[in-house]
Order: sequence, then C-alpha cells, then structure tokens
Amino acid sequence: MGSVIATGVAIGGPVVLADGINISVTPGRVIGLVGQNGAGKTTLLRVLAGIAPPLEGVVQRSPATATVGFLDQQLDVASDHETIAQWLARRTGVADAAAQMEASAIALADGNGDSYSDDLERWLALGGADLDDRIPAALADVGLDASKSADTVVTELSGGQRARVGLAALLLARFDIFCLDEPTNDLDLAGLARLEKFVLEVRSRPAAVVVVSHDRAFLDAVTTDVLEIDSNEHSVALFGGGFSAFLHEREVARRHAREAFEDYTERRDDLLGRAKATREWADKGVRKTRAELKKKGTDPDKIGRKTKADATEKQASKASRLEKSAERLTEVVEPRKVWNLEYRIGAAARSGTEVVSVRGAVVRRGSFFLGPVDLDVVAGDRIAITGPNGAGKSTLLNLMLGRIQPESGIVRLGSGVVVGELDQARVPVDGDATIVDAFLGWYPGSTIADVRTLLAKFGLAGDDVVRPARLLSPGERTRATLARFQHEGVNLLVLDEPTNHLDLPAIEQLEAALAAYVGTLLLVSHDRRLLETVLVTRRVHVEAGVVSTLLA
Repeated sequence: MGSVIATGVAIGGPVVLADGINISVTPGRVIGLVGQNGAGKTTLLRVLAGIAPPLEGVVQRSPATATVGFLDQQLDVASDHETIAQWLARRTGVADAAAQMEASAIALADGNGDSYSDDLERWLALGGADLDDRIPAALADVGLDASKSADTVVTELSGGQRARVGLAALLLARFDIFCLDEPTNDLDLAGLARLEKFVLEVRSRPAAVVVVSHDRAFLDAVTTDVLEIDSNEHSVALFGGGFSAFLHEREVARRHAREAFEDYTERRDDLLGRAKATREWADKGVRKTRAELKKKGTDPDKIGRKTKADATEKQASKASRLEKSAERLTEVVEPRKVWNLEYRIGAAARSGTEVVSVRGAVVRRGSFFLGPVDLDVVAGDRIAITGPNGAGKSTLLNLMLGRIQPESGIVRLGSGVVVGELDQARVPVDGDATIVDAFLGWYPGSTIADVRTLLAKFGLAGDDVVRPARLLSPGERTRATLARFQHEGVNLLVLDEPTNHLDLPAIEQLEAALAAYVGTLLLVSHDRRLLETVLVTRRVHVEAGVVSTLLA
C-alpha cells in the first residue's frame, strides 16, 4: 500500500498550465483526469509518477518506498529485437528493479553498499519473482493470438495486438499507484471490459489509479473522483462521486455561478439606475430654480427658495447613498463562458443512389481471410462497423474504397462519390510542412487569415498551426483532418476510430457534427457512448473474417 500526495503543485513548461494543485492519491481511489487537449493532463501524470518535476510545490510518496507506475499510450520499444517478455518486464518496472538489485549485489560483494535488501524487496513487490510464469496467462487473458508467444518480437505485432500487450502489462503490474495515460485507446469492447475489471480489482487491493481517458463509459464505470484541469483559468477542481456525478455537479456549479452573477448585476444595475434617476431629478430641480430666478431677477419668496434647495440636496444625498450601496455589494465576477468548438462537416453534392456495391468479395492476406462479402451501401446510409481488433474492419473499409483488390468477387464505387476519410494513421500533413502551408497548398484561393479562421474552429490556433506537422499530436492531426472535411465537403464520410486522441469537449462536438451531417456515413468505433449517441441505420459486424449485417 502507498500514496502520493501533491501539495501546491504547478505544472507546465515555458507557460504554467495549472497551479495550486492539491491532491492525495490514496488506496482505493480512481481519479479521472479530464480537460481539453493541451491542458496538462499527461504532464500532471508524469509529475505524480516522479518522471518530471513540478514547477512549484511538492510531490511526496508515503511511504517513500511506494511504487508508482506510469503507463503511457505509446508502446515504445527499446530495440527492434525487443520481445514481448522483455517489453513487459520493462513496462512493469521489473527490469529496472532487477538491474538495480544486481548492481546492489555487486556493490555488497565488494563491501561498498548496503541497499541490496531494499532493492530485493522492491523487486519482489513489483512481482519480479514470478513474472515469467504469469506472462502466458496474461497474454491469453487479453485474447492475444496463440501464435504470439512471449518470445515474439514486439515490432512484428499489429496495432490491435500491441494494444492487447499494453493491457497485459497492466494485468501483470504490481504498482501501488497506477498512472494511466489513455489506456482505452485502440482497445476493442472485450479489451475495454477487461480493463474496467482490472481497475475495479485495483481499487479493492487496495491500490490507487490516476487515469486520463476520453472514454466516457469507462470513466463512468471506474472513477471515484474526477479532477478537471481548466486550461483557460490554469486551475484545477476536484469532484467526488465519479464521472456522472462530476458532469452533474459541474453543470449545477456553472448554473449557480451564472445565476449569482446575474443576481449581482441586476441588483447593482437597479441601484445605479435609481441613483442616476434621482440625481437627474435633483439636477433638473436646480436648473428649474435657476431659470426662475433669472426670469424674475429677484426671489422675494426666500422660504420657497430654501425649501426647493433642501429638496434638491436631499435628492442628491439619496443618489449618493444608492451609489454607495451599489459599491458595497460583494462583487461577483462573470463566469467564463464555455467556448465550444465549431465542428461542421461540409456536404458535397449528393452522390448517385449506389454508393458502394460489394458482391462475393474475398480478401486473403497471408493467414487472414475476409469474406465472401455481400454488402450494398446506398446514399444516406449511416452504418456502424463493429467487431474485435484484428477481425478485419479496416480491411473491409479498404476493400469498399477500392484500395484493396479482392481475390475474387466485385467491388464498385458509385458515381459522384466524394470520400472524406479519417483513418487510424491520422496523417493529413506530414514532415516539416505546417498545417497553414498545407491548407494554402490544397486551396490556392485561400488566405492565411481564411485558413487560421477555419482551423481555429477546430481548436487549432496560435503556434499549433505553424509548427512542423511531425510535431503535431494525434489529436491535432485528427482536428486538421476534420477541418478539411468542412472546407471541401464530402458525401461519403469514413471514420475509423474517430474519438481516439480527442478530448471530451471535442468528442461532444463531433457527435453534434455527425448529427447534422446529411451524407452517407461509415463509422468504425469501440466508443460505446458514441455508438449510443450517433444515429445509424444499421450495423455491420466483422468477426474472424465474417461480415454480418445487424439491425441498428
């Protein structure tokens, strides 16, 4: 058991992303980190894990020997020859602990050290003693193909298989605190279910989890608390009770803040308005009295004159009191208006009725076999394509779009079809070109201002659009592709796992854009909330190379 306690922490680089962070990651808690892309979620995970230092404040482990694991979304390899077993040992911290224990043993033998006992305890606590024995069961648990053993080289794995190995690392790890960065990316429904089960098991060990994820169903199932990073205010807010409670509490807090501001402005404006009217009345009385004196030349009625002067003075005094009352009101700062991204998918001219026709198509790639496939897509169809990783969903898309020629059968793309595709590679721009340069090249009639305005609607602004494309995050690449769809217009929209790497506000905007889109849609996704939200006319399920059509 162990905890991580952050006190007065500030995070960021050249610019402070958030400060005043106070949080205790204690056994049994699962804290979901949410916020817009670039808000500092991954940075905070790295600070909590001890990989990066905070700009300010203190991060302490209790006890000091508590183990913290940071598992990011990239399955990086140490070399082209690294095996699954070697990668898992490194990912679970066992490899580093073993190396440290060996160094301590050598130092102890030379009479130069006394840390061997502590290093041995750490290696044992991380599960080093039986890791090799546990690996086969973990790989089977995540559904990895039986042909992929612990000795398989990682670089030989497909994207889906790498995601499963990443999940196996979680199942094997014995950390006290898990810092997980987008663990749901690239997992199919079975993988998501296993991940949820694992996190719930961690809660009962007891251990703790801090997780960054865009998967709303996952967050709803596992979190005990939600920490929101506000990139505009550079602040954080902790909400108890899980993700659904967070959404409700945040909405209530925003409504109350807006109501408090409106009540304050209404009372202030009323007081200042009455003060203004009273002062104007007093000034009008003074002007009237002066006019009468000027007209008569003298004022024999000194008593009446004094009465008018007294009344005017009282009115002026009343106006001053009203103004001071307005000043004494406790000021309520206007809540920042929540800015929504402006996703919209431009529509090209309607295609012919037949969009895609597939008849008896068979695809064979080595040991993989897809088909025979019989599928018709007509204008206005909205089809969700589901199935486990490696089943052939992306292959089916490539077949339908004509990028793969079938071994047998016929595939025909209809007339007037304008395809807009967001694939898993997310490479609308590559190399050293900037997004602005790329868009100007695609659309010669556009100005820099036009391009910047378009990209800003998709959350790409400032330095984002002038950095080399190779430095863009997957989420930024996704937004750039969506911006192309809006500018060009499409009538066949093909989205392969579109919510991967998008933050929660962007996903909600994508859902709204898909609701308004009037063309034909092919959607591949494991995002359960997205599949529940987006209207589809039918579902196509792919599993073990077999394609079947289901009702929506």
